[in-house]
Amino acid sequence: MVKLDKIYTRGGDKGMTSLGNGSRLAKQSLRICAIGDVDEANSSIGLARVAAEKNSAPMTATLSRLQNDLFDFGADIATPGDDPADGALRIQPSQVERLEQEIDAVNEALDPLTSFVLPGGTELAARLHLARTAARRAERSLMALADSEPVNARALAYINRLSDLLFVLARQANDGGRKDVLWQPGMTAGSD
Repeated sequence: MVKLDKIYTRGGDKGMTSLGNGSRLAKQSLRICAIGDVDEANSSIGLARVAAEKNSAPMTATLSRLQNDLFDFGADIATPGDDPADGALRIQPSQVERLEQEIDAVNEALDPLTSFVLPGGTELAARLHLARTAARRAERSLMALADSEPVNARALAYINRLSDLLFVLARQANDGGRKDVLWQPGMTAGSD
């Protein structure tokens, strides 16, 4: 377990922060921005989890696990490199496979899509859509980092699958897709 006796260290007062390996980076570096975006996605999932606790124990458990995974994810990208044998906490193939299995299981029970889905419907679905967009931002940040230095390929796959899982969970929260708010192309294009 991690024990934090002191919350502030003053170490970041000049715009630098420490990574898992002890090296220091500017807070606006691609790596630190990706870590921050993952943290924002995790916080958004926490907000959805609060709504799920009111009516869905299975979804609450799933969201809780995702939040824990995202701390593993943060530890992965807070340690430079992509070697799965370097002793660092890294996202594992089994974590990606579990997301894929969950996506398939949830999607199988949903009404088929007939249009793009607008973020909304129930409160829980809206919060899950917000978390999905935060996960997509984290994915873009991680891809920008991967363009300049090595990143765990499983982490890249995980963050991509995460947004897909959040999408199908949002549809599940909309009564299996029956309460999805569907895009109506050109709906207001002709009005003045």
